[in-house]
This record gives sequence, structure tokens and C-alpha cells, in this order.
Amino acid sequence: MIAALYVESGGCYFGLPDVDPWDAARDARFYNGPHRVIAHPPCERWGRYWSGGPSARVRRELGDDGGCFAAALAAVREFGGVLEHPEGSHAFRAFGIHCPPKSGGWVQKGREWTCCVEQGHYGHPAAKATWLLYVGDDDPPELKWGKCGARIRLDAGFHSASERARRVKTEVCQCLSRRQRLATPVPFRDLLMALAQGNRSVAGGTWPQMDASGVG
Repeated sequence: MIAALYVESGGCYFGLPDVDPWDAARDARFYNGPHRVIAHPPCERWGRYWSGGPSARVRRELGDDGGCFAAALAAVREFGGVLEHPEGSHAFRAFGIHCPPKSGGWVQKGREWTCCVEQGHYGHPAAKATWLLYVGDDDPPELKWGKCGARIRLDAGFHSASERARRVKTEVCQCLSRRQRLATPVPFRDLLMALAQGNRSVAGGTWPQMDASGVG
């Protein structure tokens, strides 16, 4: 059993026999074990556009997430598992977590490992570069490193109306909805679950690698 923290209600972690999902209604800040965790703490106040952007009517405060990231990090460090946040997250620096290179590969610091991986390799329609923090006694697996070649960009709020209209019309670089941007692809979910569970049962002790279609 693993606990999936800060997940979307009714999303891809629900309905699985070996997952205990914690959505907003349960408030994952109060998770107290005993299972290993997959943590998806909110990223709005930690990302590149934490202030809300140039058009924001109210300037936001960096890191003002109600303690969600701090609680998620504490849970991963105490019970083991994996935490994911957008590439470039200010939270990693704020909490003294090593910031991994964008080119990929795991970087170890004690029982903690960090890496940068693009979710586009695992089914997301955009590249969605992501930082992972893994805490465990076993070495983590090799993932699909580097650029995935996705054409859709996620920074939809900082383009002109004409550019956005062209994307919608051509569908070549069409922007995604907020729900689509935040969604975790099933192949990437499965990878995080294997990571959190320390599952090395695949042939030869190697970890599964899935292509964008979700086929191992």
C-alpha cells in the first residue's frame, strides 16, 4: 500500500487497490503514515510564475502554499517514497533539496536522490519537465532522460491573443487547459508507484520504462 498525497479528486490514483489517495477534502498536510508516499504538492506559488504574472491584480507571495510542500517533504523523508514538482521549482532551493541538471540522471545526497525528467516521455502531451525527489534505501531506476520532443507548451498565460488563437486553430501548439496541464499520465503514475514501492521485480532487477503510449 502507498499513499498518494495532494491528488485530484477522482483522478488517476483513485480506484486502485494498493493506493490510499488523499485529495483536497482529506488534506494531506495531516498524513501521518505509515505507508510510503507519492506526493504532488501544489506548485502555483513555487513555480516560475509564482507571483501570478504581469496581469495579476494581486501580487502573490513566494511559497505561500499553506505549508503543503513542507508537509509533503516531511512525509517523504519520514516514510520514504517520491515527491514531484515542476522543473525550476523554488521549493527545492528553499528547503535545501539538490536541484538536478535538466539533462537528466539521478543525483544522490545520502538517502535522497533527485532528477529531472520530462513527462512527455510517459504520455503527457507537453514536455512538462519535472523534478523528482526519491527517498529510499535502494538505488532508483534509469529513466528516459533528455528532451521528449513534445510540441505543446504549458506557459499559456504569457502569449498574445493572436498567438493563442493560432494554436487553437492549427492544433500544432494548442495550449492545454489547467486540468490537462496538471494531469498525471497513467504511465508516469505507474512509474511513480513503482518508485515509491521500491518495486525491482521486473526482469533482471531493472525498472520498467514505458513509451508515450504506456507500453512497457
